[in-house]
Amino acid sequence: AQTKFLHSSHNPSSPDMDQHPLIRKNIRPLNVAGHYISPFHDIPLKVDSKKENLFNMVVEIPRWTNAKMEIATQEPLNPIKQDVKDGKPRFTANIFPYKGYIWNYGALPQTWEDPHQKDKSTNCCGDNDPIDVCEIGSKVLSPGEVIHVKILGILALIDEGETDWKLIAINANDPEASKFHDIDDVRKFKPGYLEATINWLTYYKVPEGKPENKFAFNGEFKNKAFALEVIKSTHECWKAMLMKKCDRGAINCTNVQVCGSPFHCTPEKARSLVESVSSKCPRHPLIV
Repeated sequence: AQTKFLHSSHNPSSPDMDQHPLIRKNIRPLNVAGHYISPFHDIPLKVDSKKENLFNMVVEIPRWTNAKMEIATQEPLNPIKQDVKDGKPRFTANIFPYKGYIWNYGALPQTWEDPHQKDKSTNCCGDNDPIDVCEIGSKVLSPGEVIHVKILGILALIDEGETDWKLIAINANDPEASKFHDIDDVRKFKPGYLEATINWLTYYKVPEGKPENKFAFNGEFKNKAFALEVIKSTHECWKAMLMKKCDRGAINCTNVQVCGSPFHCTPEKARSLVESVSSKCPRHPLIV
């Protein structure tokens, strides 16, 4: 289904917002009927079931920006919002020589890395989030955009003992997308990008006082075929969660468009939930 978005930040199309001292407000998607939906559960994983390698990606963080925007998995209808730690909005540090995130960063909807299930490849459980995507195309995107991506490969980050897969993908509408079919094409047409990705992911939490990140497979990028199998597995985990067949923990599974899910609600109920949450949440002192 086609999806449009309601952006409640002042100027969501401008990545320069992240240089402003104000934090970003929540972003909640709407479908074409104008109903609130969950970017985690209601946006289909695949663009077309007949096309093996064309997926929807939900953009959380534009390239070259620092605000730590993410799908709020534990909140009703899972808005995209800036993470807060110790009462302060989170910004990712610049890792020399880079400025902010070095790709458009986001997630594949309808996937879930199950924290109770050991990944057979890494021998570590999942990180309890949808699977992450590093989009390497030429355009700087906006938080809340949904784009079509081609998967090229995958990297297995081990974050404090949890599996945190990082998909490498390119916007299917990028002018150079036709050149990219697998992970080796990234090395050929964007030399240094994969090495920069390893470097950035290794050190980005160090300024917070955390240790360097580690990787499974000695930091080797796996190819498209491997990545597609990981996506398939995380989609199955998500389906089990949405059908109440596993322990979801604190994940909020409320959805508007997943037929048969015990967490399904009407569009009217969804609007009521959003309005209820909005009325209860105090405004952050940095928001005007």
